[in-house]
Amino acid sequence: MRPASQAEAGPAASVLVLDNHDDFGGHAKRNEFKVGGRTLLGFGGTWSIDSPAPYSAVAKALIAELGIDVLGGRSIMDWRLYGSLNLGSGIFFDKETFGADRLIPAPVRRRRGVGETTGDPWAAFMAEAPMSEAAKRDVKRVHEESVDYMPGLSTAAKRQKLAAISYAKFLTDVAKLDAGVLPFFQARPHGLYGVGIDAVPAQDAFGLGMPGAQGMNLGTAPGVGQGLDAIRSHEAEEYFLHFPDGNAGIARLIVRWLIPTALPGSTMEDSVATRVRYAALDEDTSAVRVRLDSTVVAVTHGGERRTASDVVVTYVKRGKAYRARGGCCVLACYNAMIPYLCPELPETQKVALHQAVRKPYVYTNVAVRNWKAFEKLGISDVSCPGAYYRSIMLDWGVSIGDYRCARTPDDPMVVHVSKAVVRPGLPARDQFRVGRQELLETSFESFERNTRDLLARVLSDGGFDPARDIAAISVNRWPHGYAGGQNELFDPDWGYDEVPWVVGRKRFGRIAIANSDAAAVCLTSAAFDQAHRAVDELLTDVIRPDFQYPWAERA
Repeated sequence: MRPASQAEAGPAASVLVLDNHDDFGGHAKRNEFKVGGRTLLGFGGTWSIDSPAPYSAVAKALIAELGIDVLGGRSIMDWRLYGSLNLGSGIFFDKETFGADRLIPAPVRRRRGVGETTGDPWAAFMAEAPMSEAAKRDVKRVHEESVDYMPGLSTAAKRQKLAAISYAKFLTDVAKLDAGVLPFFQARPHGLYGVGIDAVPAQDAFGLGMPGAQGMNLGTAPGVGQGLDAIRSHEAEEYFLHFPDGNAGIARLIVRWLIPTALPGSTMEDSVATRVRYAALDEDTSAVRVRLDSTVVAVTHGGERRTASDVVVTYVKRGKAYRARGGCCVLACYNAMIPYLCPELPETQKVALHQAVRKPYVYTNVAVRNWKAFEKLGISDVSCPGAYYRSIMLDWGVSIGDYRCARTPDDPMVVHVSKAVVRPGLPARDQFRVGRQELLETSFESFERNTRDLLARVLSDGGFDPARDIAAISVNRWPHGYAGGQNELFDPDWGYDEVPWVVGRKRFGRIAIANSDAAAVCLTSAAFDQAHRAVDELLTDVIRPDFQYPWAERA
């Protein structure tokens, strides 16, 4: 979809983007609220320019071409706001899991920009946490002690073993912690892995910053058992930017880049508050068109694949079926659906694509009239290990262009609550499937009731009244949420040419395959890389192939 690629394809080239959503951006979802005359923005899905590894040259080039200055633009984020009010992290123990509702300060800081803990960070935890004395001692011990739990083994051997056991097994069977610690840690990997410690390899859990590896000398080089987040880089930590609407801000800039009349303006700063001209997305005279509310149901070559000159795409819009023809097609959708859309694919490729089972999530944004309860309680974010939602946090303080974030606790604010929907004890992909079904069966009334109930229980001592203080709730339910990848606990040791996402993304005639599923990682940068690869395959092999030898032509 890059304009440069359009130019390379020829001056008469045109691009049609079919999107089944009512807005562009997919999981880069923007939530808007009006409270007390102010516009509030929240992220309803993918939320930042961030990655465990540095952005690729391709992804960085795209970000720069969109006009996003990540390093220079970090000034839009107010890192000092919550710290200046001495707000820190909290832990909420729910009575259903731990026997009592109790909010206490977190002994370990979990969020950028929150206040530093003073005094003994473990004092309140040891005195007030509704856990057995043995479990509390062991939680503290695994955080503070530097112990080699696998003495006598080389670094490679340790990592081999840690890749083959869950973090839950590591805690109880290797570190010999009391089993009462498991509910406390269970949901910690949910945000990135979509499953709990029962289904995350211990090696990967350490990469997430979970305790236990301090004295094990595991090294920093990639190798056996290195999962999605197991090796972080300094560059990746610094290359971070959050728009007030999350990566919907990137989607808006992409649309401006493709169709300038759709989003007037010229800078990153003026893009957030400017209203999109939706009528301009799909104009007859435009070389690039974005058609919303259009669900693709079939993709086929216009004839025999090896000789076809076009691709036929059937889609449904407002209950009526349409067909569009084009010289090539990029399927940048949920990869597990592609075998149903494109039944002419080889069977081995279909099997591989079906492995792309996505993680189900719920991102709920709550617009509150003020956040004085958070100030009174001294918290900006709360971990809820066993509750309906696993995390609660005040939105990031971001001011950009004409959009201004809340500055005082009297101002309206967006509170972000989220959860992964899982079924512990099953293999990871089965947990995702069960969670998806649960989400599809859950009414929005149930989401609202659980949202109000949890906020009331967590914030009651701060004077929070959900009936009075909640202005609006937006529930972003993602049954097919974020891309999943290899999990050493459940998957075989694939060779590179056997990895399902590599097999699944192979170009098929005039049809190329993109999306973060094609990289098996839930990162925006991965989606950029896969889009570039898919378009480049079509440009190089189909649109303008240059074959030095006739017998070398690629199919």
